[in-house]
Amino acid sequence: MTKNRKHFDANFKQDAVNYYYTSGKSLKKAAADLKIGESTLGKWVSAAKNNNGTVEHRGSGNYSSDAEKEIARLKKELRDSQDALEVLKKAMGILSN
Repeated sequence: MTKNRKHFDANFKQDAVNYYYTSGKSLKKAAADLKIGESTLGKWVSAAKNNNGTVEHRGSGNYSSDAEKEIARLKKELRDSQDALEVLKKAMGILSN
């Protein structure tokens, strides 16, 4: 089962939050009008409340510093190594029987 995730750009997120505030509609109704999930719009509204009405959007793969980029790269490398180790452990278990 795969999740079909949509990616929204910063303008759409900001427009959606502005629509919610100016429409006077409930979160559920505003989300339905925009054809997005209620929880998605709720997260954007919450983020905007914490950031003076602006939705921050860095995009996927964008890091605020080189250190964050390096940390992300190292985490991915560690996950890949752990996955490879698990495969080898399973193979050893199968071969030893």
